[in-house]
Formats: sequence, structure tokens, C-alpha cells
Amino acid sequence: MKFTAEQIAGILEGEVVGNPNAEVSRLSKIEEGEEGSLTFLANPKYINYIYTTKATVTIVNDSFIPEQEITTTLIKVEDAYASFSKLLHFYNQVKLNKNGIEPQSFMSEGTKYGENLYLGSFSYIGQNVVLGNNVKIYPNSFIGDNVVVGDNVFIFAGAKIYSETVIGNNCTIHSGTIIGADGFGFVPNEEGVYSKVPQIGNVIIEDNVDIGANTTIDRATLGSTIIRQGVKLDNQIQIAHNVEIGKNTVIAAQSGVAGSTKIGENCMIGGQVGIAGHLTIGNNVRLQAQSGVARNIKDDETLQGTPSLGYTDFNKSYVHFKNLPKIVAEVEEIKKQIINPKNGNNG
Repeated sequence: MKFTAEQIAGILEGEVVGNPNAEVSRLSKIEEGEEGSLTFLANPKYINYIYTTKATVTIVNDSFIPEQEITTTLIKVEDAYASFSKLLHFYNQVKLNKNGIEPQSFMSEGTKYGENLYLGSFSYIGQNVVLGNNVKIYPNSFIGDNVVVGDNVFIFAGAKIYSETVIGNNCTIHSGTIIGADGFGFVPNEEGVYSKVPQIGNVIIEDNVDIGANTTIDRATLGSTIIRQGVKLDNQIQIAHNVEIGKNTVIAAQSGVAGSTKIGENCMIGGQVGIAGHLTIGNNVRLQAQSGVARNIKDDETLQGTPSLGYTDFNKSYVHFKNLPKIVAEVEEIKKQIINPKNGNNG
């Protein structure tokens, strides 16, 4: 899809300096710009590239005045970085704005759906499913029975949404994600043989949640596993049964939360963090990467390490840990001096 400089300036409320009919069909970095591409200049460190870029159109701050001849058409805006971000969002919406039901997809009778549905090939929609407006379900996706999906939701290729799951508005679920699989519930008998505990709850995902690729969120044993509004989950995260994650909390890749743990609002959890089950994590908590959490955490704490310590205590301890060989050598030297003083005896 092609856009002219004039059309882009209209979206960004900017001013064209150069050819208003210059056409672009793709985006690029300023140093890698090619004919037919759109780029931007916001960081002064890259200013030299504007004189050599081959990009057809460049977004710049309205204070920019070229000191040499340029070949690219300029779009002057108040804030080039913010405008380019706005344009990326617009571009993404246009690119992903597919409509219609493709062949080889299956939709059960009784499915209710709103306007502008896109259902990709080889996708399956179960019984009693309700889909809102502007729902986009990409190929090879599975939507189980009794699932409810709100408006403006993207479900990318290969995602699996098990039965009874509820998804709010403006959510994005990336490829390979599985929502609503059974929680890890087993009970041993006297012989140590494990029997499965039926998992009959569901998963509730509130509005404005993003879920990365290959992340899994298990259904509750009873009740609901709940992901509150505004939560952002990275790729390859495991959320166990009956977990609740508070609004606007973000969790980085390869982290895991065990069953029935409650995480508060506005928390930031780094990559490869492990959180044990049946804990309560307060609001505004910061967990540094690779932390192991085995206790309740109060509001506003910052922790690191395994088992996790207060962030300041961890850093102080780590200094000693790095110096441990030197400290041991000094202790051994002191022991020698005590046992073998200079006069050669200990009496």
C-alpha cells in the first residue's frame, strides 16, 4: 500500500517541504533508507544521515533547517519521534485490518460475531462463542466452546483459546499462546500414584492486555485465573491455575508464576523470575531478572537473587561474594599468624 507525503502529513498534522506527491510503501531506518521508503530523524547523532539517505520521505522536527542539499522530501512536525510512533501504530492498523471469513475455516452454528470479523483459514470456532466488533483471528487458531471475546482483539496464527475463556476489549494474543489449558492439579494416593484433579474453572483476561508468543495461562481449578486490565506479558511465560495478576503489571520472558499466587498492580517482573505458589506480591514491586521468590512481598519492594533479597542487600552481598576468594585467603593468613606467630611458637 502506497501513501503520499501529503497524505502522511495530513495524518501527522505536519508540513511538507519538497514533493507532496512523493510516494512511499515501506518504513526504514534513516541510515538504511531506500527509494520508496519513509524514515525519521529525531536523534541529533543521526543528523549526517539526512544528507545521504535515499529514503523518499523523512519526518523531522519543525526546528530542523538543513545545512546542505538534501534529496529527501521532509515532513516537519512538532515531535518527530512521537509522530513516527503514531505513524507506526497507524501503519500496523492498516496492515492488520483484514476482513472476511476465509475458506477452510469452521464456525459452529450459533456463533455470534460483530462487524469486520476476520477468520483465517483452518481456524475453528466452537459452540456458543461470542466475538465482538473488529475481531481478527488468524489462520490455524482454535477458539473453544463458550468463549467470549470483546472488541478490537487480535488473535494471531496458531493461538489456542480453550473453553469458557473470557477476553476483554483491545487485547492482543500472539502466535502459539495457549489460554485455558488445565492447571497442574494432581493428588497422590497411598501408593504414590497421582490422580488428576479436574480443572473446571476458567481464565478471565480484562481489557488492554498483550500476551506474547508461546505464553501459557492455565484455567483455574475452581473460580478463575485472572489477568487484570493493562497487563503486558512477554513471550514464553507460564501462569498457573488460580493466579491473579494486577492491572498494569509487566512480566518479561521465561518467567513463571505458580498456582494461586496473587500479584499486585503496577509491578515490574524481569526475565526468568520464578514465583512460588500461594504467595501475595504487593503493588509496585520490582523483581530483578532471575530472582526466585518464595515469600510474600510487601508494596514497593525491589528484590533480586535466589532466594530473593532486598535489592540493596543483594548488591552489598554480591560485592562480598565477588571478593570471597580474597577474603578466604585473608582469613587463612590471619589463622596462620594466630597459630604460628613470628617467634615460631604459640605459647
